[in-house]
Amino acid sequence: MHKERKPTDAELEVLQVLWEHGPSSVRFVNMELSKNREVVYTTTLKMMQVMVDKEFLRRDTSRRTHLYEAAIEEQAVQENIVDKLVDTVFRGSPLKLAMQALGHEKASARDLAEIKKIIEELEKDKK
Repeated sequence: MHKERKPTDAELEVLQVLWEHGPSSVRFVNMELSKNREVVYTTTLKMMQVMVDKEFLRRDTSRRTHLYEAAIEEQAVQENIVDKLVDTVFRGSPLKLAMQALGHEKASARDLAEIKKIIEELEKDKK
């Protein structure tokens, strides 16, 4: 992912649709976005065209209906956003981020078990 260019919140919404559903038409993406709030089709179209220019999306024009797909990986975007969040909001402390996230909402037993598993794996890697 381009370090200097990060997806906006609106662009992240588009990417989330494409990460979940795979290559899709503008109409489909617009319908998915409109489930949460009303979004005008031409706004979605323009945003997706801009995202192609930014190299966040790829466009397949081989069919009558153009299909768009994410050109950046979900995990890379998540890592970039979390790294920036840790650096800027939590002064470089992943612990402060984790404590805030876990204290803000009640984590399920399943979530806590998964977190423990991740911690154990990280501890193994450090040895």
